[in-house]
Amino acid sequence: MSSRTPDRSSGRTPEAAARGYSEETVRPKASGTAPRADAASAASTRKESPKGTAPNSLAEGDRWRLLHGTHHDPHGLLGAHHDAGGVRFRVLKPYAHAAAVLIEGGAGAARRVELAAEGDGLFSALVPLERIPAYKVAVTYEDGEHVADDPYRFLPALGELDLHLIGEGRHEELWRALGSRVMEHEGVTGTRFAVWAPNAQGVRLAADFTFWDGTAYPMRSLGGTGVWELFVPGVGAGTAYKYEIVARDGGHKLRADPMARATEVPPKTASIVTESAYEWRDREWMAHRADVPVHRAPFSVYEVHLPSWRPGLTYRQLAEQLPAYVKELGFTHVELMPVAEHPFGGSWGYQVTSYYAPTSRLGTPDDFRFLVDALHLAGIGVIMDWVPAHFPKDDWALAKFDGQALYEHQDPRMAEHPDWGTLEFDFGRSEVRNFLVANAVYWCEEFHVDGLRVDAVASMLYLDYSREPGQWTPNAHGGRENLDAVAFLQEMNATVYRRCPGAVTIAEESTAWDGVTRPTHLVGPTGFGGLGFGLKWNMGWMHDSLEYMGHEPVHRKYHHNEMTFSMVYAYSENYVLPISHDEVVHGKRSLVNKMPGDWWQQRANQRAYLGFMWAHPGKQLLFMGQEFAQGAEWSHDHGPDWWLLDETYSAAGDHRGVRELVRDLNAVYTATPALWQLDTDPAGFEWIDGGAIEDNTFSFLRLPATGEPLLCVSNFAPVVRHDYRLGTPDTQWTPVLNTDAPRYGGSGAAPEPLLKPEPVPWHGRPHSITLTLPPLSTVWLKPLA
Repeated sequence: MSSRTPDRSSGRTPEAAARGYSEETVRPKASGTAPRADAASAASTRKESPKGTAPNSLAEGDRWRLLHGTHHDPHGLLGAHHDAGGVRFRVLKPYAHAAAVLIEGGAGAARRVELAAEGDGLFSALVPLERIPAYKVAVTYEDGEHVADDPYRFLPALGELDLHLIGEGRHEELWRALGSRVMEHEGVTGTRFAVWAPNAQGVRLAADFTFWDGTAYPMRSLGGTGVWELFVPGVGAGTAYKYEIVARDGGHKLRADPMARATEVPPKTASIVTESAYEWRDREWMAHRADVPVHRAPFSVYEVHLPSWRPGLTYRQLAEQLPAYVKELGFTHVELMPVAEHPFGGSWGYQVTSYYAPTSRLGTPDDFRFLVDALHLAGIGVIMDWVPAHFPKDDWALAKFDGQALYEHQDPRMAEHPDWGTLEFDFGRSEVRNFLVANAVYWCEEFHVDGLRVDAVASMLYLDYSREPGQWTPNAHGGRENLDAVAFLQEMNATVYRRCPGAVTIAEESTAWDGVTRPTHLVGPTGFGGLGFGLKWNMGWMHDSLEYMGHEPVHRKYHHNEMTFSMVYAYSENYVLPISHDEVVHGKRSLVNKMPGDWWQQRANQRAYLGFMWAHPGKQLLFMGQEFAQGAEWSHDHGPDWWLLDETYSAAGDHRGVRELVRDLNAVYTATPALWQLDTDPAGFEWIDGGAIEDNTFSFLRLPATGEPLLCVSNFAPVVRHDYRLGTPDTQWTPVLNTDAPRYGGSGAAPEPLLKPEPVPWHGRPHSITLTLPPLSTVWLKPLA
């Protein structure tokens, strides 16, 4: 059966639609498809109670609250219960003509007891029994009778330990407790629904099989935890559902499940019951990804926006193309811009509404697993962008979820994000912090993601971020630091590293906050423990180096320090050097168009810059399209200009050459421990000459723990420099990479193939070499074996 919303254009009345179910709808299918149940559209007019209704067996207050969705314990009213004179059976079945219970007996026999109509869909009967028996409910609609298990005869399907951990905000596998989960409960297969809504007067389940009317499926409140629960027999994977929340002011609102693990395809907004049948093939990858810490291993990242990398491809189709492309270029990892479900594609995934669901635009959760698996089988790690800083205000999602501020801070000044028109999480509330910490673990454990790049960390750390005086309140110590956010980030990082060996967390943090990549148990000079991230984006290096490259070469000598200043703080954190999507949109121009000069010089500048970047201490990240010098800014609608690489395009060699360079940079990089082994250790770097201001050149050594060094020389002037002398260790050198090589689109100028040291002191060293430096180029040299 399809889980689509019923077609209301068929001409059927709501009553007829509610009664038009086939026999298959009252028992679970082998496929797990959700059965359709017995309620009609919330928009329809209720049918009059049949004549001859029985006296009301419910107290008027209980009846009113049950029918209006504000009863905290519907299981105490519905189902079977001891009553004076026997057992009272009661069901709530709007639009039903009649209802009965089938009491199970020996040898398969069943006793049928008709229930008296009490109006508004309530039916009941008192049966002279000493014990509550096993039974089913038979409901008669216009099309006939349907038999099903009664949801209100089951005990809670959520354990006491789960509730205890949820109450304390320490449930590290929260997705196994809350949300929808197909399961067997008391011998019956169905789906357990559980949601945290502590401010609600009541919660009801509304779904495609109820025609989005929650009247027949009120949920029960489980103690003081704020959790509401209902087990529905026969409901399976593919069912679309929401929760009907009754707020304290009496208002009713349909809300998507915050813990939904699948969703409808936007712009539809319902949650989808799902269960995974995926069998992973990446056992070897997972077993060995923790062998070498990330900061001591090659780490070259290709950033991808999945919906636009090859527009129109699904997760499984991407799995056929993306791993092969990334592997050919030699990147060790991909970083996926946010994958979690988001209603507005133009947000690129940075305004998330369903934190536990991969976007359904590209396929199912298992399809996303297939893509991650394919990348792992190709030897490529997967980093996922994660957005715990804020969420959108869509009124069907997290904003005022149960009628009041819940996931957001109750103080509007702290809830409103001034830059993005979104809401910030209340990091001081234990359940909200638990929601996010468990979510980080969820992606790593359930989808084998190898790391999380955490977006907008600075906006979380500072109470006055983008706020004017009077728009924020200092912390308990009078400072501007958001102590709750600090505690959250520390807990998140510590939990991920403890539970997910080999995973890495990466902070996009744009300030000078001390200790972003310091372990959480080590306290820095500011008095804060480290945040515990594995890596941090080096936004300062990115800004300064692009600023330098944007100047005409004749002016670069006045900005020389913009390329050397990064080494003043290079070892204060574990850094990634990011040329990300943020740098090639919104009028910032593509990487090649940031460069001065004519087309040849622009490409030469980019090639020289990439050579410098790959040799600089820190890991590398390059956004898609920049690997072949795309001239246009990135568009999330049509993605990279792949046609530029078409051999029939007259200037294709210009772009293919840059891509060939990126491939060779990665090949030499991964094969050269000097370029990554001591990335976070000052012993891994030595300047040869960082002060050649008049020449626009930079030269330095990269050193491994053991083995050969690598010599990097960048010439950011558009002239060939002959007989350029550098002080070097006493060894013979040979070029291993030259960004000016003809196959990259360069002029063909090159250093000599063998460079012998001379006993000429230079740059404070007793030996030196002379070499030819090509124009606008970077050359790498290694000792001749």
